[in-house]
Amino acid sequence: MTSAKSPIFDNSYAKQAERFFSPQAPSTVPAPALIRINTALAAELGIDPQWLASPEGIATMAGNHIPDGAEPIATVYAGHQFGGWNPQLGDGRAVLLGELIGKNGTRYDWQLKGSGRTPYSRGGDGKSPIGPVLREYILCEAMAALKVPTTRALGAVSSGEMVFRDQALPGAVFSRVAQSHIRVGTMQFFASRRDTEALQELSDYLIQRHFPDAAQASNPVVAMLDEIIARQAALIAKWQSIGFIHGVMNTDNMLLCGETIDYGPCAFMDSYDPATVFSSIDHNGRYAYGNQPGIAHWNLAQLAQALLAILDNSPDANEDSAVALAQHALDAFPELFLKAYQDIIKDKLGLSRFTEQDDTLYQDLLKLMEAEKADFTLCFRRLAELADEGACINNSVRELFEFNDSFTPWLQQWRQRLTEDTQTAAERQAHMFKANPVFIPRNHLVQEAITAAERNNDLSVFNQLVDVLKTPHTFDPAKQRYALPAKPNERVLQTFCGT
Repeated sequence: MTSAKSPIFDNSYAKQAERFFSPQAPSTVPAPALIRINTALAAELGIDPQWLASPEGIATMAGNHIPDGAEPIATVYAGHQFGGWNPQLGDGRAVLLGELIGKNGTRYDWQLKGSGRTPYSRGGDGKSPIGPVLREYILCEAMAALKVPTTRALGAVSSGEMVFRDQALPGAVFSRVAQSHIRVGTMQFFASRRDTEALQELSDYLIQRHFPDAAQASNPVVAMLDEIIARQAALIAKWQSIGFIHGVMNTDNMLLCGETIDYGPCAFMDSYDPATVFSSIDHNGRYAYGNQPGIAHWNLAQLAQALLAILDNSPDANEDSAVALAQHALDAFPELFLKAYQDIIKDKLGLSRFTEQDDTLYQDLLKLMEAEKADFTLCFRRLAELADEGACINNSVRELFEFNDSFTPWLQQWRQRLTEDTQTAAERQAHMFKANPVFIPRNHLVQEAITAAERNNDLSVFNQLVDVLKTPHTFDPAKQRYALPAKPNERVLQTFCGT
C-alpha cells in the first residue's frame, strides 16, 4: 500500500501521560467494503476524498491499515450511568486513530467505532453490527444539517464478518469525527482516584485545545467550567427545539467540547409529548424529552464536583470556597438554557423578541399539540407557512398537516401577536422556514434503512435518506414520504443501543 495521499496527523492527546489512555491498535476485519464516505467533511479535514475511497482509505476505516503518523489509542473514563456510578469505563469498542487539523484551523479526532476489544472492554467483542453504524451516520449528519453541534460521520465500511448479538448480523466500522472525545466522565475518573495532578493536566489540555480565552482569566479552571456550562445550555436548547431525544444522557456521553455524541437509542419525536421515551433501557423515563435540561444540569454538577480539588486557585483555597465557586457556576445554567431556548423559540414563532407573554403563548401551543397529538415538526413548519398570508407557497406541507378547529383560538392570538412585531411578513416567514425544518430523521425511516441493509444488503435506502436530510429546511413534494410521521404499522416505539 502507498501512503502518498494519506492524511497528515497532528496528535496531541496521545502525547499526554499514559494514565489518560492505553495504546491500542484496532482489530483487523476479513473483507472491508465501502458503505459511504462524507466527501465534504473529508475535504474540510484536509483528507483527499479519493484516498478515503481507495483500498488504502477503506482499509484505514476498517482498522486493517494504520497510516503514517496515526497513534491509535483507547481512552479511559468513568461515569454515572442512569444515575448509578461506574468507576471504570473507557473506549470499550472504539479506537482514537489520531488527530487532524481542519482547514478552519480546528483540531479534530478521528475515531474508529466498532473496531474490536480494548483494555476497557467489559466482556463484549468490541465490534458493531451494521445497524448502529448506519443509525449514527444518519443521525449525526442530520444533526449537523440542522446546525446542532455534533460529532460527525467521516465514513463507514462493512467488515465482511458477522457480529453476534441476539442474532448474527453483518458487521461494520464507523469513522467518527469530534473536536475531542473528552467527557464529563473523563474528569470523574481521575477525581474518583483523587489524582489532582491528572485533573490539572487534563484541564490545562482542555483549556489549550477548546477554551483558550480561559487561559487569560484570573481563575482559568472556573472560566473553563463557565464555558462548558454555557455550551451545554446552548446545545440542550437546540435539542429541545427540534424534538430530539438523546436517550442515554450518562455523564460519559457528555463531551466537554459541547458536541452531541452517542446516537445509540436516540430518536426524534413525532407527536409532541414531554414524557416521550424511546430507549429500551430507560425504564423509568430518566432521560425523557422533558427531563433533558434538568439532566444536563445534573451532569454538569457532577463535573463541577469532579473539579473541586483544582477549582479554587487562591492562596487560602479550601473546600468550602471551591464548593461556592462550583455552585455559582452551576447556578448560571437555568438562565443560560432559558435564554438560548427562547432565542430559538422566538424564531420558530416568527417573533423578533421574546417576552413573558410570549412564553404563555408558546406553552399554550405545546399543551394543544400534546392534547391533539400533533406532529411536532410539521406543526411548526405549517405555522411558518401561515406567517405570510400573502405569500404564494408552491411546496406546502398543508396536505401533510393542517391545524384542526381546536387550534383556531390560539392561531388568532398568535396572529394578533404578530401585528405587534416589527418584522415584515416576508422577513418573518424567511426566519421561520430556517428555524422550522420539514425533514428530520424519523425513527421509522431510520429503521427502514437499517432493515434493508441487514436483510437484503441494500444500502440504497440508507443513501437516499442521508441525501434527503442534507437539506432539512427545503420541502420537495416529490420527497414527501420523508416528511410524514409513521403510520400505525410503521411506528418504532423502542430504540436500542445495538453495539
